[in-house]
Amino acid sequence: MSRYDPALIEPKWQAAWDEAETFRAVRSEDKPKYYVLEMFPYPSGRIHIGHVRNYTMGDVIARYKLSTGHNVLHPMGFDAFGMPAENAAMASGGHPKDWTYANIDTMVAQMKPLGFGLDWSRMFATCDPEYYGQQQALFLDFLKAGLVYRKNAVVNWDPVDMTVLANEQVIEAKGWRSGAEVERRELTQWFFKISDFAGELLEAIDGLDDWPAKVKLMQANWIGRSRGLQFAFSTVDAPEGFDRIEVYTTRPDTLMGASFVGISPDHPLARQLERHDPKVAAFCAEARRGGTTEEALEKAEKLGFDTGITVRHPFDTAWELPVYIANFILMDYGTGAIFGCPAHDQRDLDFARKYELPVRSTFEPVEATEFTPPEEGGPAYVPPKSEQVKYINGLEGVQIWTGEEGVERAVDFCESHGVGQGVTKYRLRDWGLSRQRYWGCPIPVVHCEACGTVPEKKENLPVRLPDDVSFDVPGNPLDRHPTWRDVPCPQCGAPAQRETDTMDTFVDSSWYFARFTAPRAETPTSMEDASYWMNVDQYIGGIEHAILHLLYSRFFARAMHITGHLPQTAIEPFDALFTQGMVTHAIYQTKSPEGRPVYHYPEDVVLRDGKAFLKDGTEAEIIPSAKMSKSKNNVVDPQDIVRTYGADTARWFVLSDSPPERDVEWTAAGAEAAHRHLSRVHRIATEIAGAPEQGEAGADEALLKAMHKCIFDVKQGIESFGFNAAIARLYAFTGTLQKSAAGRAAKTEAAKTLAQLMAPMTPHLAEDVWHMLGGEGLVAEATWPKADEAMLVEDSVTLPIQVNGKRRSEITVAKDMPKDEVEKVALADEAVQRALEGGAPKKVIVVPGRIVNVVL
Repeated sequence: MSRYDPALIEPKWQAAWDEAETFRAVRSEDKPKYYVLEMFPYPSGRIHIGHVRNYTMGDVIARYKLSTGHNVLHPMGFDAFGMPAENAAMASGGHPKDWTYANIDTMVAQMKPLGFGLDWSRMFATCDPEYYGQQQALFLDFLKAGLVYRKNAVVNWDPVDMTVLANEQVIEAKGWRSGAEVERRELTQWFFKISDFAGELLEAIDGLDDWPAKVKLMQANWIGRSRGLQFAFSTVDAPEGFDRIEVYTTRPDTLMGASFVGISPDHPLARQLERHDPKVAAFCAEARRGGTTEEALEKAEKLGFDTGITVRHPFDTAWELPVYIANFILMDYGTGAIFGCPAHDQRDLDFARKYELPVRSTFEPVEATEFTPPEEGGPAYVPPKSEQVKYINGLEGVQIWTGEEGVERAVDFCESHGVGQGVTKYRLRDWGLSRQRYWGCPIPVVHCEACGTVPEKKENLPVRLPDDVSFDVPGNPLDRHPTWRDVPCPQCGAPAQRETDTMDTFVDSSWYFARFTAPRAETPTSMEDASYWMNVDQYIGGIEHAILHLLYSRFFARAMHITGHLPQTAIEPFDALFTQGMVTHAIYQTKSPEGRPVYHYPEDVVLRDGKAFLKDGTEAEIIPSAKMSKSKNNVVDPQDIVRTYGADTARWFVLSDSPPERDVEWTAAGAEAAHRHLSRVHRIATEIAGAPEQGEAGADEALLKAMHKCIFDVKQGIESFGFNAAIARLYAFTGTLQKSAAGRAAKTEAAKTLAQLMAPMTPHLAEDVWHMLGGEGLVAEATWPKADEAMLVEDSVTLPIQVNGKRRSEITVAKDMPKDEVEKVALADEAVQRALEGGAPKKVIVVPGRIVNVVL
């Protein structure tokens, strides 16, 4: 009897799939298409079991859809530009390109033994000139269509790395890599006009029926539609040209509680004042040292500078409010100016108390029991807008309204009195894509003194990155590379300079899904291929990309449609989205002689009696399971698992232990249990040849009924992403098959079906079992089995028997058996007879299809 040996089985079947080109996607109009895509990885060096879980989920769907007659596109690529490669080059003296492509080779070598059904012929990396050259073509088309522009903007500037940082790269006001205090600096930057699409992107969220509700909410909150009032305060003693300060507020119902006006350090008035007042300049410089994220501004100490300027309240010109420059106000949201109402905003209240400004409530609770007004030392009163409050100093006197009603009435009141107008604004700001670094897609424009900013000619694309760069000094090497930077103007031929900023790496990942439809096309997409393959039917990835990546991709799809690269039907590129949980593992930690934590890989640790020991006998502290992280060394290398147990074991385990949207903890014991089960399946298949020709009476039918029920349940599980539920049914059916007294033919049919049902999860073992039992061709190309509905009908039912409320036994009877017959069968049961002790029951209650209750 052959033994289950993944080391022999798995390479054999991978070679068979390659030879048959089983997973090569070819456009075919005679089949329904299905496009499944996992968010592609960054080539950091090695994949871990967390990656395996993500890609296995997509592979299950892809293989299942292939077996149900779909033409499947399941590609893989690498999101390969970015700072980590430059950091590695700085540390090692190498080149980012060499580091990146070496890592890609390593990761592909790790992925292929896992048996993913990928069309490897479509693979690309975003740092391939063939890819980023087409990205440059898109940029030029967007520029021509008015979707890209250049302006001065306040950015996060890392003075050590000498580059702009995205908001997500600013951690507690410091650069994520250098640890330097981030400054707010004004630079000339390139922007995508994503804010023009804010309303459309928000409205379209409601149509994303197969997206997780939490992701849709996160997107909606990021776009952030608000209804408010825009109006102007007239100034007193302001510099010439600043007779008004425009303000946008979402709470015009609190206007009678105004205490001060705050402006951003980057507001034109603040800029004007700092030119002539060193104290203002010093304050603004200090304020600009923090990050530009709302979170960073909220956490920072609230600082203000009294400008000495005042403004008149629009409804009482004798009422003047001081104007402060405040470090918590952003220039690029609203107008860069606010009015502070301390009674109803905790940030404003903290500021007012710090600078001894008045506090005045405009509303209070309808029933003000145990309520301390902010004027008397209580916190700011900020109830939900849906809650009714009592307006005591409102624009229309004493009223009881909800906050929503108050806002609308305040807008109407102000408009009717000529004070501003109601407007709808969005939190979403235009996407700044300029990055001052080398390892990114060059922005294809040239700056000419005579012609200004000139787009590069498309025939000159790609604008390739130069290879001969060094990182021995901080900053962008492109700035100091004259043979690359200095070029003739494409328009007039005069000496000019290339744009040395490169694109944000979010750009690279915002359209790769479209490029996969025709990865070798000489234009960004082939409309014929894009029209066939788009949309992505199932997208799979981490919740950490729920906002920016998905939002930017939705914008890009619209921009690509406008510029002729995608059909109208693809402006929402992802039909269904699934966000998987993480794979976790315990952390093993010791301390260095200096007391610093030292982390150890799982393979370097031996577990005994619930304790962890290094190979030299040193005991390590076990920290409870956490997300796999290279910084904590609690990662499991898939190659180790493949060598020890085989790829199918890794695939089976990461799918079986918990629902796919939840985290799963990787344990050696769990992997061993999965391997034992797969060995059991292989053994059952090999033993079927020795089964008797004829089985026991009724055994064939019972086994086949169980088989059809399993087909139905596994299909339901896969289609609903209930992989763990599908695997639970396969476990149960394997047990049924092993115990069955059916004949050889029925067992063979059941085992072949088991192989088909397991094929999406454990494709190598399934192929081997299929082949062993005489299946034709490859199981990967076989048609998915169909459940016979007649076999799904249950003609019997198992009923528990309770005697005086305690379960004593159970009986299996025909589903339509009359109640009096069920009673006879129940009373004849041995356990019931013992309880009766020869007597008669006081009462027997039969609940059809549910239970039998015997009362003594």
